[in-house]
Amino acid sequence: MKKIQMVDLFSQYQKIKKDVDAGIQEVLDTTTFIKGGKVNNFQAHLESYLGVKHVIPVGNGTDALQIALMGLGLKRGDEVITPTFTFIATAEVVALLGLTPVVVDVDFETFNIDIEAVKKAITPKTKAIVPVHLFGQNANMEAILQLAKEHHLFVVEDACQSMGSEYTFSDGKTVKSGCMGDIGCTSFFPSKNLGCYGDGGAIFTNNDELAAKMSAIANHGMVVRYHHDMIGINSRLDSIQAAVLDAKLPHLNDYITARQKAAAFYNQAFAGCEKIITPATDRNTTHAYHQYTIKLVNVDREKMRQALADKGIPAMIYYPVPLHLQKAYQDPRYKKGDFPVAEELAACVLSLPMHTELDDEQLIYITDNILAIIKNC
Repeated sequence: MKKIQMVDLFSQYQKIKKDVDAGIQEVLDTTTFIKGGKVNNFQAHLESYLGVKHVIPVGNGTDALQIALMGLGLKRGDEVITPTFTFIATAEVVALLGLTPVVVDVDFETFNIDIEAVKKAITPKTKAIVPVHLFGQNANMEAILQLAKEHHLFVVEDACQSMGSEYTFSDGKTVKSGCMGDIGCTSFFPSKNLGCYGDGGAIFTNNDELAAKMSAIANHGMVVRYHHDMIGINSRLDSIQAAVLDAKLPHLNDYITARQKAAAFYNQAFAGCEKIITPATDRNTTHAYHQYTIKLVNVDREKMRQALADKGIPAMIYYPVPLHLQKAYQDPRYKKGDFPVAEELAACVLSLPMHTELDDEQLIYITDNILAIIKNC
């Protein structure tokens, strides 16, 4: 049996090695390392895949979020609502821009932002909602977009974990993740569903004016060379990373199918175990399974994680400390106990190996050992 990893990028690379190597070699041969043809090609191909008018490649997912908020022209002190159970980058960019992060609780079943909590958090200072499509499943975008319309708010989707998943609205319209709000943001971190071999990210929008502004912001605020019309930053996807992503993009749907197959195996294996709650799937969205995250019931999580490690099975905790309890984001508005769902999830979640190369032998080994170990934890 192959060594079990949280993400097996080497085996994935071996299957597409010819295309990846050829793309990288082309970049080396042309020595067009920045904003070259490979970046343009990938941008066009991703726009076609997503069905969105504009893709703006940038340096990483955090930059994508920052540039998106800068593009909206928000002012210091404006409030931005985001979930407290997520990776830090979502609130980090809000704070860096002098905006006010307003965190809210999440839904216990889906891990995503709680709509009722968002409603209660809206004030006259609220200017935007940043829903996070956590672990690969889209948030309740129909309700979020309706709220945003009623209160004249921007919606910036954090789709860094949900690339390739789809959301179906009540009228039957299906839209790719990240392409429903005013702006969508993603990361191409190597372990993502569509990942490069370094850092990378992108911004999506159907708004021509926003696209032009965000493109300029990502390029030092420059539209005409050496003429800077706005404050910007330096954030770009390099040609080598674009070549890798362009080689992987045609396989993205197959990658998602492989992850869904592995998730289905886990679901079936754990169906009769009272100590494990498997991930719930909202009927309006597909799940790309960037992570397969279970909830443990009356289990010593650290004891279980160590026992799994002893068997050669890695497991991760995403995320052990909600945003409102992070030292860097301590705020007199929030205290321990204010967001009980997020705090409960932080104490009981465990993510299992999830990637495109998991085979039945590995999955059987993982699930058999989990079911045996959990009895004693």
